[in-house]
Amino acid sequence: MSALRSMVFPASGAGRVLTGIAIISVMLVPNPGLAKQAVPGEAAEIARCIRVAARGRSWLEKTLWGLRTQEAGWLGAEIANANGTHDLGPLQINSSWVPKMSRLLERPQEQVRHWLRYDPCFNVEAARWIFLTGLETSGDYWKAVGVYHSPTEWRQRAYAKKVASHMRRQFGPDVFAASRGNLVR
Repeated sequence: MSALRSMVFPASGAGRVLTGIAIISVMLVPNPGLAKQAVPGEAAEIARCIRVAARGRSWLEKTLWGLRTQEAGWLGAEIANANGTHDLGPLQINSSWVPKMSRLLERPQEQVRHWLRYDPCFNVEAARWIFLTGLETSGDYWKAVGVYHSPTEWRQRAYAKKVASHMRRQFGPDVFAASRGNLVR
């Protein structure tokens, strides 16, 4: 895991990582407000953002696609949850992450929330960060997939099964086979 950790998690702090996300996101989508109106090209833009966020790691790209397919959000999405939070944008980032991202980025919460809803690359990069943080903390790939969705263990397990199912459908039944390069290579 230490080799994977050093490859996936640079020595920089979380604030620098999120700052990098914001900078990359702004460079890739110069005006998030315009993305809201680009409905015909929305799927292609989200796909491009996933490719960029994976940084050449096939296993991470497949993971992000699994999360994307399960979440099925869209630009501008703000879906209310029973607990008072909202799921935002294409990968349905829970609004409970907004205060932490806001502190790390040193940006107002309203701005971070706007980026999550309307900037597809910022949304995907945030999903990447949440997943990789869960992976670094737990050391367990499927636990990290589940943590992306919920802090509750039984919900994590159910969610991870759904994501795995999407990944098998999208990438074939041997998506997790070691002979095909394994998922985390």
